[in-house]
Amino acid sequence: MLNNDGSVITDNWNGFSARVGTMCDREFVVVFPKEGTANGKWAIKTEYFGAFPDAEIELLNRGYHLCGIKTKTRWCLDEDTEAQAELARYMHEELGLSEKGVPVGMSCGGQQAIFLAAKHPELVSCMYIDAPVVNYLSCPAGLGMKGGGMLDEFTKARGISLSELLSFRKHPLDYIPKLIEYNIPVLLLSGDSDTVVPFEENGALLKKAYEEAGCTIETIMRPGADHHPHGLPDVTPICDFIDKYSY
Repeated sequence: MLNNDGSVITDNWNGFSARVGTMCDREFVVVFPKEGTANGKWAIKTEYFGAFPDAEIELLNRGYHLCGIKTKTRWCLDEDTEAQAELARYMHEELGLSEKGVPVGMSCGGQQAIFLAAKHPELVSCMYIDAPVVNYLSCPAGLGMKGGGMLDEFTKARGISLSELLSFRKHPLDYIPKLIEYNIPVLLLSGDSDTVVPFEENGALLKKAYEEAGCTIETIMRPGADHHPHGLPDVTPICDFIDKYSY
Protein backbone atom coordinates (compact mmCIF):
# COMPACT_ATOMS: atom_id res chain seq x y z
CA MET A 1 0.00 0.00 0.00
CA LEU A 2 1.37 3.39 -1.00
CA ASN A 3 0.94 6.89 0.30
CA ASN A 4 -0.18 9.45 -2.27
CA ASP A 5 3.47 10.54 -2.63
CA GLY A 6 4.48 7.02 -3.65
CA SER A 7 6.14 6.07 -0.36
CA VAL A 8 5.41 2.58 0.94
CA ILE A 9 3.26 2.16 4.05
CA THR A 10 4.53 -0.65 6.27
CA ASP A 11 3.82 -0.90 10.00
CA ASN A 12 4.07 2.81 10.74
CA TRP A 13 2.24 5.86 9.40
CA ASN A 14 3.14 9.31 10.73
CA GLY A 15 4.13 7.79 14.05
CA PHE A 16 1.06 5.56 14.39
CA SER A 17 0.95 1.79 14.13
CA ALA A 18 -0.41 0.56 10.79
CA ARG A 19 -1.59 -2.75 9.37
CA VAL A 20 -1.51 -3.50 5.64
CA GLY A 21 -3.51 -6.34 4.09
CA THR A 22 -5.40 -7.49 1.01
CA MET A 23 -9.15 -7.34 0.45
CA CYS A 24 -11.21 -7.50 -2.74
CA ASP A 25 -7.98 -8.25 -4.64
CA ARG A 26 -6.45 -4.94 -3.61
CA GLU A 27 -4.35 -3.56 -0.79
CA PHE A 28 -5.82 -1.79 2.22
CA VAL A 29 -4.38 -0.12 5.29
CA VAL A 30 -5.65 0.48 8.81
CA VAL A 31 -3.90 3.01 11.05
CA PHE A 32 -4.40 2.71 14.80
CA PRO A 33 -4.62 5.43 17.45
CA LYS A 34 -2.17 5.36 20.35
CA GLU A 35 -2.73 2.64 22.90
CA GLY A 36 -5.38 3.57 25.43
CA THR A 37 -6.90 6.39 23.36
CA ALA A 38 -9.25 4.53 20.99
CA ASN A 39 -12.81 5.88 20.99
CA GLY A 40 -14.38 3.24 18.72
CA LYS A 41 -14.82 5.65 15.81
CA TRP A 42 -13.13 5.50 12.42
CA ALA A 43 -12.60 7.41 9.18
CA ILE A 44 -11.92 6.20 5.66
CA LYS A 45 -9.77 8.26 3.27
CA THR A 46 -11.43 7.54 -0.04
CA GLU A 47 -8.56 8.59 -2.32
CA TYR A 48 -5.04 10.07 -2.15
CA PHE A 49 -4.14 8.31 1.10
CA GLY A 50 -1.48 10.33 2.90
CA ALA A 51 -2.14 13.58 1.00
CA PHE A 52 -2.84 16.68 3.11
CA PRO A 53 -3.10 14.41 6.19
CA ASP A 54 -3.32 16.98 9.02
CA ALA A 55 -6.99 16.33 9.79
CA GLU A 56 -6.51 12.55 9.72
CA ILE A 57 -3.52 12.82 12.06
CA GLU A 58 -5.57 14.90 14.48
CA LEU A 59 -8.40 12.36 14.32
CA LEU A 60 -5.89 9.64 15.23
CA ASN A 61 -4.74 11.80 18.13
CA ARG A 62 -8.38 12.01 19.23
CA GLY A 63 -8.73 8.21 19.23
CA TYR A 64 -10.10 7.46 15.76
CA HIS A 65 -8.89 4.61 13.56
CA LEU A 66 -8.08 5.53 9.94
CA CYS A 67 -8.32 3.28 6.89
CA GLY A 68 -8.09 3.30 3.12
CA ILE A 69 -8.20 0.85 0.23
CA LYS A 70 -6.59 1.08 -3.19
CA THR A 71 -8.93 2.14 -6.00
CA LYS A 72 -8.71 1.05 -9.63
CA THR A 73 -9.17 4.67 -10.72
CA ARG A 74 -9.78 7.97 -8.97
CA TRP A 75 -12.93 8.35 -11.11
CA CYS A 76 -14.83 5.87 -8.96
CA LEU A 77 -15.89 2.62 -10.55
CA ASP A 78 -18.76 0.81 -8.87
CA GLU A 79 -16.29 -1.87 -7.78
CA ASP A 80 -14.21 0.76 -5.99
CA THR A 81 -17.24 1.89 -4.00
CA GLU A 82 -18.03 -1.71 -3.11
CA ALA A 83 -14.44 -2.32 -2.01
CA GLN A 84 -14.68 0.70 0.29
CA ALA A 85 -17.97 -0.65 1.67
CA GLU A 86 -16.31 -3.99 2.35
CA LEU A 87 -13.52 -2.24 4.24
CA ALA A 88 -16.14 -0.31 6.22
CA ARG A 89 -17.76 -3.60 7.26
CA TYR A 90 -14.34 -4.94 8.23
CA MET A 91 -13.78 -1.99 10.56
CA HIS A 92 -16.98 -2.87 12.42
CA GLU A 93 -17.15 -6.64 12.20
CA GLU A 94 -13.46 -7.53 12.57
CA LEU A 95 -12.09 -4.64 14.61
CA GLY A 96 -15.18 -4.06 16.75
CA LEU A 97 -15.48 -0.38 15.89
CA SER A 98 -18.60 1.66 15.20
CA GLU A 99 -20.90 0.38 12.48
CA LYS A 100 -20.78 3.77 10.76
CA GLY A 101 -17.64 5.65 9.77
CA VAL A 102 -16.62 8.99 8.30
CA PRO A 103 -15.59 9.24 4.64
CA VAL A 104 -12.87 11.84 4.12
CA GLY A 105 -12.74 12.82 0.46
CA MET A 106 -10.65 15.43 -1.29
CA SER A 107 -11.23 16.39 -4.94
CA CYS A 108 -11.93 13.10 -6.77
CA GLY A 109 -12.09 11.52 -3.33
CA GLY A 110 -15.07 13.77 -2.67
CA GLN A 111 -17.11 12.12 -5.42
CA GLN A 112 -16.13 8.75 -3.96
CA ALA A 113 -17.34 9.82 -0.52
CA ILE A 114 -20.67 10.90 -2.04
CA PHE A 115 -21.11 7.59 -3.85
CA LEU A 116 -20.17 5.57 -0.76
CA ALA A 117 -22.58 7.48 1.48
CA ALA A 118 -25.42 7.42 -1.05
CA LYS A 119 -25.11 3.74 -1.89
CA HIS A 120 -24.34 2.58 1.65
CA PRO A 121 -25.88 5.06 4.11
CA GLU A 122 -25.91 2.30 6.73
CA LEU A 123 -22.10 2.58 6.83
CA VAL A 124 -21.76 6.38 7.09
CA SER A 125 -22.40 8.72 10.04
CA CYS A 126 -21.17 11.98 8.47
CA MET A 127 -18.56 13.04 5.95
CA TYR A 128 -15.87 15.62 5.32
CA ILE A 129 -15.40 16.52 1.67
CA ASP A 130 -12.93 19.07 0.36
CA ALA A 131 -13.24 20.66 -3.11
CA PRO A 132 -15.28 17.64 -4.22
CA VAL A 133 -16.00 16.69 -7.81
CA VAL A 134 -19.80 16.84 -7.98
CA ASN A 135 -20.54 17.64 -11.63
CA TYR A 136 -18.65 15.77 -14.36
CA LEU A 137 -19.53 18.38 -16.97
CA SER A 138 -17.45 20.81 -14.91
CA CYS A 139 -14.68 18.41 -13.94
CA PRO A 140 -13.30 16.52 -15.81
CA ALA A 141 -15.09 17.84 -18.93
CA GLY A 142 -14.33 21.51 -18.34
CA LEU A 143 -17.50 22.77 -20.04
CA GLY A 144 -18.07 25.56 -17.53
CA MET A 145 -15.96 28.26 -15.93
CA LYS A 146 -12.55 26.61 -16.21
CA GLY A 147 -10.63 24.38 -18.58
CA GLY A 148 -10.78 20.61 -18.30
CA GLY A 149 -7.70 18.61 -19.12
CA MET A 150 -8.79 15.38 -17.43
CA LEU A 151 -11.48 14.23 -19.83
CA ASP A 152 -9.25 11.73 -21.65
CA GLU A 153 -8.31 10.13 -18.34
CA PHE A 154 -11.96 9.96 -17.30
CA THR A 155 -13.07 8.48 -20.63
CA LYS A 156 -10.38 5.83 -20.45
CA ALA A 157 -11.26 4.98 -16.84
CA ARG A 158 -15.06 5.00 -17.13
CA GLY A 159 -15.64 4.32 -20.84
CA ILE A 160 -17.88 7.38 -21.12
CA SER A 161 -17.33 9.86 -23.96
CA LEU A 162 -18.11 13.57 -23.81
CA SER A 163 -21.22 13.15 -25.98
CA GLU A 164 -22.43 10.37 -23.67
CA LEU A 165 -21.63 12.50 -20.63
CA LEU A 166 -24.11 15.15 -21.77
CA SER A 167 -27.02 12.79 -21.04
CA PHE A 168 -25.33 10.81 -18.25
CA ARG A 169 -27.45 10.57 -15.10
CA LYS A 170 -25.03 9.14 -12.59
CA HIS A 171 -22.97 12.19 -11.74
CA PRO A 172 -22.21 12.61 -8.03
CA LEU A 173 -24.85 15.38 -8.03
CA ASP A 174 -27.48 12.81 -9.06
CA TYR A 175 -26.88 11.03 -5.74
CA ILE A 176 -27.44 14.12 -3.60
CA PRO A 177 -31.15 13.24 -3.06
CA LYS A 178 -30.08 9.99 -1.41
CA LEU A 179 -27.79 11.90 0.97
CA ILE A 180 -30.70 14.20 1.76
CA GLU A 181 -33.04 11.26 2.31
CA TYR A 182 -30.78 10.04 5.11
CA ASN A 183 -29.71 13.56 6.19
CA ILE A 184 -26.05 12.58 6.31
CA PRO A 185 -24.23 15.57 7.86
CA VAL A 186 -21.64 17.11 5.53
CA LEU A 187 -18.65 19.31 6.18
CA LEU A 188 -17.81 21.01 2.88
CA LEU A 189 -14.54 22.90 2.29
CA SER A 190 -13.47 24.69 -0.87
CA GLY A 191 -11.27 27.45 -2.18
CA ASP A 192 -13.31 30.31 -3.61
CA SER A 193 -10.89 30.58 -6.56
CA ASP A 194 -10.63 26.90 -7.46
CA THR A 195 -9.53 26.56 -11.10
CA VAL A 196 -9.68 22.74 -11.16
CA VAL A 197 -13.02 21.95 -9.52
CA PRO A 198 -14.87 25.29 -9.43
CA PHE A 199 -17.03 25.60 -6.32
CA GLU A 200 -19.89 27.28 -8.18
CA GLU A 201 -20.30 24.23 -10.44
CA ASN A 202 -19.61 21.54 -7.86
CA GLY A 203 -19.72 22.02 -4.10
CA ALA A 204 -22.26 24.84 -4.40
CA LEU A 205 -24.77 22.39 -5.91
CA LEU A 206 -24.54 20.20 -2.82
CA LYS A 207 -24.70 23.19 -0.49
CA LYS A 208 -27.82 24.58 -2.20
CA ALA A 209 -29.64 21.24 -2.20
CA TYR A 210 -28.86 20.58 1.46
CA GLU A 211 -29.89 24.04 2.59
CA GLU A 212 -33.14 23.92 0.64
CA ALA A 213 -33.94 20.55 2.20
CA GLY A 214 -33.05 21.75 5.70
CA CYS A 215 -30.31 19.14 6.05
CA THR A 216 -27.10 19.45 8.04
CA ILE A 217 -24.22 21.03 6.16
CA GLU A 218 -21.41 23.29 7.27
CA THR A 219 -19.46 25.11 4.57
CA ILE A 220 -16.00 26.61 5.05
CA MET A 221 -14.55 28.64 2.19
CA ARG A 222 -10.84 29.38 1.82
CA PRO A 223 -10.64 33.02 0.60
CA GLY A 224 -8.47 33.44 -2.47
CA ALA A 225 -7.51 29.76 -2.48
CA ASP A 226 -7.19 27.54 -5.53
CA HIS A 227 -7.76 23.77 -5.52
CA HIS A 228 -4.71 23.14 -3.33
CA PRO A 229 -3.89 22.99 -0.53
CA HIS A 230 -6.76 21.00 0.93
CA GLY A 231 -7.63 21.28 4.59
CA LEU A 232 -7.10 24.24 6.92
CA PRO A 233 -4.04 25.65 8.71
CA ASP A 234 -5.85 24.73 11.94
CA VAL A 235 -7.86 21.54 11.49
CA THR A 236 -9.79 21.96 14.75
CA PRO A 237 -13.08 22.97 13.00
CA ILE A 238 -12.83 19.88 10.76
CA CYS A 239 -12.25 17.47 13.61
CA ASP A 240 -14.80 19.16 15.89
CA PHE A 241 -17.47 18.70 13.20
CA ILE A 242 -16.58 15.03 12.87
CA ASP A 243 -16.60 14.62 16.66
CA LYS A 244 -20.05 16.16 16.81
CA TYR A 245 -21.72 14.06 14.12
CA SER A 246 -19.87 10.72 14.19
CA TYR A 247 -21.08 7.88 16.36
